[in-house]
Amino acid sequence: MNSGRVRVLRPEELGAGEREHWRELRAKSAAPRNPFMEPEFTDVVGRVRPRARVAVVYDGGEAAGFLPYERGPLGQGRAIGLGVSDCQGAVLRQDLVPHPRELLWACSLSSLAFDNLEAEQELFVPYAVEEHTAFVIDVGDGYEAYERALRERSPKFLKTTLAKERRLGRQVGDVRFVFDERDPAALRTLMEWKSAQYRRTGRRDRFAQEWISRLVARLAETRAPECTGTLSVLYAGSRPVAAHFGLRSGTVLACWFPAYDTEFGKYSPGLVLHLRMAEAAAAEGIGLLDMGRGPAEYKDSLKTGELSVYEGVLARPGAGAALHWLGREPARRAHGFVRERPRLASLAARTLRGAARLRRS
Repeated sequence: MNSGRVRVLRPEELGAGEREHWRELRAKSAAPRNPFMEPEFTDVVGRVRPRARVAVVYDGGEAAGFLPYERGPLGQGRAIGLGVSDCQGAVLRQDLVPHPRELLWACSLSSLAFDNLEAEQELFVPYAVEEHTAFVIDVGDGYEAYERALRERSPKFLKTTLAKERRLGRQVGDVRFVFDERDPAALRTLMEWKSAQYRRTGRRDRFAQEWISRLVARLAETRAPECTGTLSVLYAGSRPVAAHFGLRSGTVLACWFPAYDTEFGKYSPGLVLHLRMAEAAAAEGIGLLDMGRGPAEYKDSLKTGELSVYEGVLARPGAGAALHWLGREPARRAHGFVRERPRLASLAARTLRGAARLRRS
């Protein structure tokens, strides 16, 4: 489909030259080079989500911008991989400023929803309704500098975690860390742990959704310079005790699915795993670990800084936009109402955990 300077393609229809332009534009961006923003991630989503599309914006006969998205009923659009992708937006030449609603029209979209919009997305940030905090670990000066910063900020945390790592080695087996594990069995184990965690905490099991399981399996096989599926595993003896699957570029490790074997919970294997991931990432020249949005005690303990991401929707007047509002806005406002009231949030969390226990009984 063509509409003026915009051409809409399926991800697999992008030519080699267009993909290279995408990478070049991303390399020139001032934003961290998050692998979710690379063409390879969109490619893999396209294999498991048939409604995935890429709007290619041309200027002077050259591809100058890319907007990956998924198209739903009545033209309701969503950021590519929405619900699991931790960094979203368009990849545009810096001097290219298309009109947002004209871009929607060219894509035959009535709306475009996002929930992890990159902070530098000036085209879409004005349409955000919520700002969220994403927590990061900066190891740009090396792992030793990161450890020193941890010792200064929270010496008890680092001392306790390292002591638990040594105890794990003494009581269970020699501790071994693999940054880029290729064993498919280890990935299956991680997904089982993560599913159990979702059920244990009363949250929806993402891996019960076939497309997400297929997406992760395919990304585990993706080996591109700026988007490589990376499975990291912490072993004690021959047993995996904690694992993480994420994506990495040359400079950013996007933390995505961490989990651990609850049998070894007293050793805090998840925290140990993250320290070893930070150490390995620094050794690979990766300067930033992005732990994603959402508060968590382990993120507070490990972080060195924060980034902003945004949630919202760009819409054109019409039935599709109204349906989007009716389908998402009341639930979003209810979630926001709970989040802003700590006592109510605590009660909701206890209720979810109780419901999960009832389902298991």
